[in-house]
Amino acid sequence: MTQLDLVIRRGTLVDGEVDLGITGGRIAQIGGEMHAAQEIDARGRLVLPGGVDAHVHLSNSPRESAQPRWVDDFSSGSAAAVAGGITTVGNMTFGAPHESLHDALQRETLVAQQQTIADVFLHPVLGVPNAQMLDEIQRLPSAGCSSIKIFLSNPGFDQHAASYLEAIRRAGASGLMSMLHCEDAALIEHATGQLVAAGQTSLRYFPRSRPVVAEVVATQRAVAFAEASGAPVYLVHLSSERALAVTADARRRGLAVYVETRPLYLHLTEAVFDEPDCGRFVGQPPLRSSSDVAALWAGLGQGLIDTVCTDHAPWSLAAKLDPELSVERLRPGVENLQLLMPMLYSEGVRGGRVTLRRFIELTSSNAARLFGLYPRKGALAIGSDADVVIFDPRLQRTVAASMLHSNADYSAYEGWSVTGWPVVTLRRGQIVFRDNQVLGRPGSGQVLACGPAGRL
Repeated sequence: MTQLDLVIRRGTLVDGEVDLGITGGRIAQIGGEMHAAQEIDARGRLVLPGGVDAHVHLSNSPRESAQPRWVDDFSSGSAAAVAGGITTVGNMTFGAPHESLHDALQRETLVAQQQTIADVFLHPVLGVPNAQMLDEIQRLPSAGCSSIKIFLSNPGFDQHAASYLEAIRRAGASGLMSMLHCEDAALIEHATGQLVAAGQTSLRYFPRSRPVVAEVVATQRAVAFAEASGAPVYLVHLSSERALAVTADARRRGLAVYVETRPLYLHLTEAVFDEPDCGRFVGQPPLRSSSDVAALWAGLGQGLIDTVCTDHAPWSLAAKLDPELSVERLRPGVENLQLLMPMLYSEGVRGGRVTLRRFIELTSSNAARLFGLYPRKGALAIGSDADVVIFDPRLQRTVAASMLHSNADYSAYEGWSVTGWPVVTLRRGQIVFRDNQVLGRPGSGQVLACGPAGRL
């Protein structure tokens, strides 16, 4: 009998209790007799595939180097990730002015290789798509990329719409997924201008500066681009019932339109902007109404939403509450990596809104499939990377800033009671988190080469 490196004993997988054997960083055996140098007793606990969060910001754009910065780099951000059961993250790679997509990827790869604990894959962000950039798109798969990122909210988007459509077409023809931020710049500018003219510039008016209609129009446009180009698109952080209806109609018509939402839109509403410290909750798009929250939860259960990812982009509390901020001057983004899986399990699985199998799809396997990482990631299968989370479904904790492994010094969910937490996280067979301690070494994570973007 082969001697394994590690056996996880008596853990509960989706289909029942079983032993899991690991060797050489991969899953080597599921069930049956096995022996190993090290064992973990997982009785009474769930055994889950490591989370795959396809949407994080763990480095800053070179263009923003002189400005206040997000507080997490690959080291602190991935420490938060593994503490929350997430073993793979997809980071947005912004280029400097005149920097090619490949040069930006190479620069960020070097930084990630030195810092990261979690495994990482990179999404190059497309600025204004000039001829050089368009020509680069077809070479991105050879650099291990399965995606590009485009902001429909950029003020210059309309001026270059034809070039962005061509970029999406070329991406699809090259086996890439186009990730689209869906808010309409003109409608945001109009709404913000109306608020400024009325003297309503404080952050309490932030939701009104980026109205639902701005998301709906951009979502309709994204669907139209997918239909015209024949390319798959992935709509990041969808926040509203009306935008979800647009994507549901597109899917009924057979279009390859995939949908992500994020924790903010499942757990909070725009009512928090009546609070004095409402700047803590600023994200793009804004928080919506309780009916939007209900629609998103229903969409998770019905399969209309494919992934829950964080858009993790944390600031210090002082930076978020800077009195100089306004509806025109923003610092969007919050900490979420450590809390994504526990809160979705607590509010979703325990709350009866999603099944455990659906939870795994939303937090792991669907993202791995869409971005060309499955079944290496997102699966507990023979030959898959041994990215494994031992999850205590009865462990109850109260969210506090002091528990965070992120450099963020506050949580948008301070005081929430959450039931269900990771107690051990393995990344490629190595224990990187155990008993509230991050054990993984910065630089031990890998920058992954993705295969072609997939379909669900």
